[in-house]
Parts: sequence; structure tokens; C-alpha cells
Amino acid sequence: YAFSDLQSFLDLYYAGAAALIHEQDFYELAMAYFARAHADGVVHAELFFDPQTHTERGVAFQTVLDGLERACDEARVQYGISSRLILCFLRHLSEDEGFATLEQAVPHISRIHGVGLDSSEQGHPPSKFARLFARCRELGLHIVAHAGEEGPPAYIVEALDLLKVERIDHGVRAAEDPALVERLVREQTPLTVCPLSNIKLCVFPTLQDHNLKQLLDAGLKVTINSDDPAYFGGYIGQNFLATAEALHLSRAELKRIARNSLEASFVGDAERTPWLARIEALPED
Repeated sequence: YAFSDLQSFLDLYYAGAAALIHEQDFYELAMAYFARAHADGVVHAELFFDPQTHTERGVAFQTVLDGLERACDEARVQYGISSRLILCFLRHLSEDEGFATLEQAVPHISRIHGVGLDSSEQGHPPSKFARLFARCRELGLHIVAHAGEEGPPAYIVEALDLLKVERIDHGVRAAEDPALVERLVREQTPLTVCPLSNIKLCVFPTLQDHNLKQLLDAGLKVTINSDDPAYFGGYIGQNFLATAEALHLSRAELKRIARNSLEASFVGDAERTPWLARIEALPED
């Protein structure tokens, strides 16, 4: 696919979602992802899902969740991959609509580990959802949000101050605000950067122009991630390989990025510690 910006992708994404109707559809979709993730060496995945994309088409919230969770359970058995589900609110919809979705989620809250914010960033600042995310925090959910992909650095500040996020998804435009960079370094707030997605959506003209290494060199806790890989043509392995080649990342830098991803994850120390040990055992030259 060729996209000119985030919105051109979202138009196709929402059209494609119409094929997902039954629990089995969501199960098969997630299992196809897990099979590819396993081939790329993934040991833990935190999957975003947008229930509003489906509930507004008449698909029940539980249908979506049951299909995804069944795949998560099977992936642990079949592939040894642990996973967490993160419910994302669509920011082009209203906060009241977000509250309605949260109400549907509450009976299943033990099956959801966090909430996020995605969809069209421009014109939909994090502040629009401050009350909703305050309620999510009261429910004990982890908090993340897309910010600073196409939106300005100010959206990252809002996500930190108003939503109280634990991670920033994308966040590459933080580099435009030195004070924000300093804060992110000081607080070690992770940035889940998606390099190949950024190229597909024209955030950067080429991968060689991407600022991931600049952010890494500044001391930010940067991770490399896949973003709608079926559309953007880049699963996690491809993102690592292409970025390493384009930005001439060293083995030590790649180890640091992998370590960052585990430290930024929502797993407990019992799971995280042996994975970190495997990374530390890898050579750096």
C-alpha cells in the first residue's frame, strides 16, 4: 500500500476492518500475527485493539475480546509468547463515546491490562480525554497514548501531564522541543517508535532520515516496534533489520533497544529477568 499521511492509512484500515465480524475472525487475525511474531523471535507482545472500530459496526465488545484472548492463550501454549491486551480509544470520536466503550469493558477489566489512544492525531489532543483516562487510572489500568507522530510536541506534554501516561507511542516529534527531550531523558519515559510505519506515513522521507538514533544518543528510552504490519509491510524483525542498516546501529545499540523494550513492558520481574539475561549474554561486536 502507498499512503500520503496517517489519515489515508486510517481510511483503508477502517474499510478493511469490516471483514472482522465473528469471534473466529478476531482469533484467526491474532493467530496469524503471533505466528509471524514467533518467527521473528518475539517472546512478549502487547497488542493494541480498537473495539470502537467494531462495536460501531454492530460487533459485540465481547466478540472482539473473546477472539483476541483465545489467540493470546493459544500463542502462549503453541509459541511460548506471553501477551497483554491494550484497549485503545479512537481519538477522532468523543470522550463520551470513550466512556461508553469503557463501560462495556468494565465487566472484562481483568482481561485488559491497559488503555491507549490512537487514530487521527491532528486536531484531537490528549487533553480531550483527560477525564476518561483519569477513570482508567482509577480502575488500575496501565496508560499509554499515541502522541508526537503527526501531532506537535505539545501533545506529548499533554499526554504526560494530563493522561499520566507510562509510555509514549511514537513520540518522534519530541526532538523538536529540547526541554521535552530533557524531561523524557530525566524521567526515562519510553518511546515506542515504529520506524517503517513512519516512512509509510511520510513522517520522515526515508529511513536514513529517521531520528531514532538521535533520540537514542540523547539518552531517551527508545524501543523499536511494528505498527499495523500487515498494512505497512514491516513486522518486528523487518523493523529492526531495516533500521539497523539505515542508521548504522551497532550491536550494543541494538541490545540497548531490545533491553529498553523489556524494561518498558508491563510484565513482572519474574518474566522480565530471564529475558534480560538472554539479551545481556549476546555479543556486542
